[in-house]
Amino acid sequence: MIKTAIYVDAENIKMSGGFGMRYDVLVDLANSGNSIMLRANCYIAEDHERIKTDPEYRQKTYSYHNILRQCGFRVIKKYVRRYTDEEGNVTSKANSDMDLAIDALGQSKNTDRVMLLTGDSDFVRLVPALQNQGCRVEVIGFNNVSKELREVADSFISGFLIPGLLPYTSATPEEEPWLRGSVANYNVDRGFGFFRYYRLDAEGLHPESVFFHHSQASSPSHLFQDPYRVFEFHITETEVAGSSRTEARDIRLLRES
Repeated sequence: MIKTAIYVDAENIKMSGGFGMRYDVLVDLANSGNSIMLRANCYIAEDHERIKTDPEYRQKTYSYHNILRQCGFRVIKKYVRRYTDEEGNVTSKANSDMDLAIDALGQSKNTDRVMLLTGDSDFVRLVPALQNQGCRVEVIGFNNVSKELREVADSFISGFLIPGLLPYTSATPEEEPWLRGSVANYNVDRGFGFFRYYRLDAEGLHPESVFFHHSQASSPSHLFQDPYRVFEFHITETEVAGSSRTEARDIRLLRES
């Protein structure tokens, strides 16, 4: 069995497009195939002063922590600290990067695979340190992911592409669900290419591909040259030269990279 550990930089994920992320889907991913989740840590900022004075914030915070624990995560809190400069300006800080790095390195001797959820460039040096311990490091992030972090990891996948990780609702129950994918390749001169998207089951993530033509998109064609952009689309069967072909349609850009 592949022993897997999950480390979530929760504040970075929340501020970078991952608000509302389903932690149970992460657990399913870690336990898929021949992998077993050995450890799951979530690093969270908590405003200790606000906990004392704001009942609504306290209730939401503790409810959120309980959900994480029910999913199998250990919650590591970093309390918000406030600093006042000479001009009286107050700034707050609650950085748990060091805690995450120390835990991941300390636990790496028992780990084969690390799922690191962050986009923060502060973790660029942590990744090769874990790799040198024999761990495969898979980075999952949403918006504003460090280019260096994507490149140093053994693999990077946008959290937007993992089915169910960041669910959203259709306008109506009858509306056809949107799929999310990124461009696997694109022929600039002819205006067509293939999207890569994923399905998730008990065996893990499975990449699929589907043909597209930029005439089915509302976005400028040059955007298809960026492999990190995420698109939404529907899939349909079309007739081409007497045979059917699966094709993406109603293509729209989900986000800016």
